[in-house]
This record gives sequence, structure tokens and C-alpha cells, in this order.
Amino acid sequence: MKWLTAFLLLSIACHAQAAAAPLLRKVADVPLPGAASRFDYASLDPGRGRLYLNHMGAGEVVVFDIRARKVEAVLKGFPRCTGTLAVPTLDRIFVSTPGDGHVVALDGKTHAVLARLPAGQFPDGIAFEAGSGRIFVSDEKGGAVIAIDASALKVLKQIPLGGEAGNTQADSEAHLVYTNDQTDGDLVVIDPVKLEVKERIALGVKGNHGLYLDLPRHLAFIASEDTNQLLVLDLARREIVARFPVGKGPDVLSFDTGNRRLYVASESGTLSVFRETDTGLVKEGDPQVGPNAHVVLVDPASHLIYLPLKDVEGHPVLRIMEPVLPATP
Repeated sequence: MKWLTAFLLLSIACHAQAAAAPLLRKVADVPLPGAASRFDYASLDPGRGRLYLNHMGAGEVVVFDIRARKVEAVLKGFPRCTGTLAVPTLDRIFVSTPGDGHVVALDGKTHAVLARLPAGQFPDGIAFEAGSGRIFVSDEKGGAVIAIDASALKVLKQIPLGGEAGNTQADSEAHLVYTNDQTDGDLVVIDPVKLEVKERIALGVKGNHGLYLDLPRHLAFIASEDTNQLLVLDLARREIVARFPVGKGPDVLSFDTGNRRLYVASESGTLSVFRETDTGLVKEGDPQVGPNAHVVLVDPASHLIYLPLKDVEGHPVLRIMEPVLPATP
């Protein structure tokens, strides 16, 4: 009996220790240039090993070499830059600049400015739909999506949504574009060729801003700022199949296609971590990763997690983290 009691106590202690074990470990804090002001979206060009960080408060794009772990360049002249997207197939980088209502196209090698295109009142997130060769830009304040020919660098159409535009993502297999209407609580489906709204999917919540499409499993992950929840939408059945609490003010989502982990970054500094199995999402935890850590990008090749933080002891840093344990089915 004493042996059984000791065994049970040891098992409980081991379980508690495992439960308390950190999910993530810090790999490095790399100082970033500029003042301690807000960062927004990030995008990775994996071929060149360049991470693009929009320093919104400074109106600059910071180019970070992920191999050397150092800042390669600081590109100036991008007022209040928000969305950014590297499109390696076109060798171009696109940057939203709501400070002047434009989307800027850059040469992917030299970073020379190729065009500055009008993109509504507050251009934000950017998606590329490969089939049509077009980028789609969320005009958050304008309540629209701006369609742009990514090769000819020509604005094609403003597609009205009805409410504020949250994040936009593209399904280049089904040739569809999805945008959050965060005012009305809908996920709006856009035809990228006809450039018109094809369908609206009611989500039952508002403030749906963050969005990621898990195309192999036909799922959409949607973060609501109003309810501080992550919604899992089955795209085939058009229904919500799961809801999870996340940090306060969820913003950017990033998915590691290598180990099938989803990261949801929140204004509160919480990084909600989920593991995807063949039966659904499993929440692993809500570690605090840094002040105002609302932007996250994970590199599926290395599994490293990049978090631009605006103010760590008075200076901006790029916090690099990694998962402690590998994901298991």
C-alpha cells in the first residue's frame, strides 16, 4: 500500500511538472533599429532567407537575414506600413502603406520601388491568388478588397464588402479569396477572376480579424477581437466545428506546416499555441512571450518563431523562439 501511495504521488508530481513545463524557449533577442513603436505584419522570402518586418510606427520595412540573424537593410518611405507579402514566384514584395493609402511593389532582389498603387482608405493585409496572378488587399476602413494585377502592377477593382475588412487569404487550388468582414461577422468569399463576392459565411461573432487557411484539411482558422476566441470553420460544410479562448486582442495567425502547430498572437502579449491532429485542434497553452506581441511568423523549415516586439527595455527587438517539444499526432 505504501508503495502504491508513493507511486501515485510520484505520478502526480511528474504530471504537474510536465504540465508546468514551458511550451516555448527563447533562442535570441536581436535588437532592431528605430524607436520603440508599433510593428505590424511580417512576411518571409524563404529562398533568400529574408524576413520582412513592417515597422509601422517608423514607416519603415526592416529586412532581416534569418540565416545570419542580423538586419540586412532598413527601407524608408512606407508611411504607417501594415500588410506585407513576399511573392517569390514573381520576385516581388508588396507593402501596404495606409499613411498615404497605397500599396507599394518592390523588386524582390534589389528592393527598388516598382510602383505605388492607390489602395483605398486603410490598406492592410495582402494575399496572392496564383491562378489569377492577382493580389488582394484588405481596405479595412474602406470596407472593401482592392484587386491588383501583380505582374502588370495595375489596380483592377475595388470589391465592396459592406463592413470593415479584416485579414484576407487566398485558396489558389479552389481559386477563391476569403476576407473577414469584421463588422458584420461574416467570412466573405470572393471570385478572383470575376472580382465579385460569391458567398458570405455567417460566423456568429463579430470582430473577426485574423485569418489562416489550412487548405489540405479544408479549414479556416479565424480570430475574433470582440470575443477573444479562435474559431475553426469547416470550409466544406460551411460550419464552425470548434471554438477556443485565446489572449486578449488576437491579431496575427501563423501555421507551421511542418509540425502542424498554429500560433495566435495577441495584443496582450499572449501567444496561444495549438497542435493539429487528424481529429482536430488541441490547445497546448497560452504562454506570455513579450509586450504587445501581436505579430507572429513561424518558419516551417526551422520551426523558429519570430516575434517583433516594439518595446523591450525601451528598444525594439526581434524575439526568436522555438517549441520545446515536437508536435505529436
